[in-house]
Amino acid sequence: MERWFEFMGNHPFLFGALGVFIVLFFIFEGQRNGRKISPQSLGILVKAKNAILIDLRDAKDFRDGHISGSRNIPYSQIASHLEELKSSERPLVFICNMGQVAGSALQQVGHKDSYRLDGGISNWKAQGLPLVKAK
Repeated sequence: MERWFEFMGNHPFLFGALGVFIVLFFIFEGQRNGRKISPQSLGILVKAKNAILIDLRDAKDFRDGHISGSRNIPYSQIASHLEELKSSERPLVFICNMGQVAGSALQQVGHKDSYRLDGGISNWKAQGLPLVKAK
């Protein structure tokens, strides 16, 4: 451990550059996946700006339980809805199981006012928030 501190003392610019690269990595990774919205803030966005909720899970998962008011467009079919989603005047919120697929869809669509549900449906359930089952 002593040699480690000695090395850091002898090469401060290397460690400074490493620190900068680490910070930049996390900044760019956060931006790459789009803006996140928490489950608690989702209701506020829907009421204030009439946001459109897009559930990217397959139809079976959607029927088993989805957020009230959401529309099911499976991720495999997102390409056929790109123009419709891009031209929307309302904010879009993409929802998936964990949040990663929603980040990818957000990038594909390229809508200026879009979000991904932080943690996806899994986080929604963990917060004890309700899901609607299709009939």
